[in-house]
Amino acid sequence: MAKSAAALDAIYHALSEPHRRSIVQQLAQRGAQSVSQLKAPLPITLPAVMQHVDVLTRSGLVRTRKRGGARICELRPAGLSQAQRWIAQRRDALERRLDRLGEYLEGRRTEAEEEKP
Repeated sequence: MAKSAAALDAIYHALSEPHRRSIVQQLAQRGAQSVSQLKAPLPITLPAVMQHVDVLTRSGLVRTRKRGGARICELRPAGLSQAQRWIAQRRDALERRLDRLGEYLEGRRTEAEEEKP
């Protein structure tokens, strides 16, 4: 559990920063790209992009590899899947609670209607 919680913490930390989310979005839309390509639409320096890529890599959301003199980045779907599973589990639990509340309220409404003269 602790390892899973630490992994989620790293993922959500990585996604908490707008430039990192932009990088993830670019990789999702365009596929693997060099750090220079990722930098093009961002109003930050190349070293800043490299730092953001490092955070995304440590979180497990991105993997990098060298190709010639360029560092190529690609999205790791497994990292996003882990975050998605965590959210889905919370959403499912909430929906079950809301369903029970709905059933309870429907039962109360039915009882109230039966008690009317």
